[in-house]
Amino acid sequence: MVLAPMAGITNAAFRRLCREQGAGLYVCEMITSRGVVERDPKTLSMLAFDPLEDVRSVQLYGVDPRHVGDAIRILAAEHSVAHVDLNFGCPVPKVTRRGGGAALPWKRSLLAAILRSAVAAGSEFGVPVTMKTRKGIDDEHLTYLDAGRIAEQAGCAAVALHGRTAAQHYSGRADWDSVATLKQSVSIPVLGNGDIWCAADAVAMVEQTGVDGVVIGRGCLGRPWLFADLAAAFTGSSPTPPPDLAQVSRVIRRHAELLAELKGEPRGLADMRKHMAWYLKGFPVGSQVRSALGQVSSLARLDVLLAQLDAAAPYPVVELTAPRGRQGTPRRVVLPEGWLDDRGQAVVEWEPHPATSGG
Repeated sequence: MVLAPMAGITNAAFRRLCREQGAGLYVCEMITSRGVVERDPKTLSMLAFDPLEDVRSVQLYGVDPRHVGDAIRILAAEHSVAHVDLNFGCPVPKVTRRGGGAALPWKRSLLAAILRSAVAAGSEFGVPVTMKTRKGIDDEHLTYLDAGRIAEQAGCAAVALHGRTAAQHYSGRADWDSVATLKQSVSIPVLGNGDIWCAADAVAMVEQTGVDGVVIGRGCLGRPWLFADLAAAFTGSSPTPPPDLAQVSRVIRRHAELLAELKGEPRGLADMRKHMAWYLKGFPVGSQVRSALGQVSSLARLDVLLAQLDAAAPYPVVELTAPRGRQGTPRRVVLPEGWLDDRGQAVVEWEPHPATSGG
């Protein structure tokens, strides 16, 4: 079970919260290789780890083989990072228009060069390298099978596949059949990602595709206890009943406390505001209290507001399997001019700087 890196979400506080709920691999927010190599202060500030993180895991974005290799050496030698995941799944226009993210696997030789450089650098420190990708740019330009085989040949420890194309962004349904096809096509472990909203979804994905594990992204927004549910489901333990509003309130308070410890109380509580809607989705919370929670600025004020909630309110069952977070609609993928003309080597010199959101 892997926590997918999510920009602005999977900081050390959220990772700690998820770790307290259940076992898994919890990956830091995506950072850029260029930012690491140039020791950009904002990039390095994202390399904050909780003392209990026994495996420091980082998702790295890069388009230059040398930068990627050098960044991994710095991460391992100076920050004790023990696992690096490479992001080739980001569909954000400012990334794909330069040939990065989900656009990059179209250039097979460039992908191979980056992965070989990463694996070589990681092997110097015993750091395994994995890769996350999407099905492709769109349905007419699929890349995942070639990408998986290239990752295997380069020595990657595993590959994770989000069963959507870049054109889909987060809309529609994830194609689990593509995950199964990739699993059958490579010998290295394959992890499945996409539309895992509850423990039953994770079990279904494993049963339907044969994957070796699952990557959880939007499904845990406002539900960090999903990892406990997953652990129970995969070990055959009895599932824990959904939490009532009193239990959710305690998780909200713990999350806010961890953010305050990480960032200081004013900044931590400001960061907490975006999580409120996810935690309280479907609960009978009055509009005034809901609005106030979205503007909370201190732990003391948070305690006052949480005390006003109906502690006995049951978890809204309809939300257990409902999509969470961004969804949107399909959109055209912005690419460099002539990008699709051939699948050979491409020289990509630009990297977003500092870190951008991943996908």
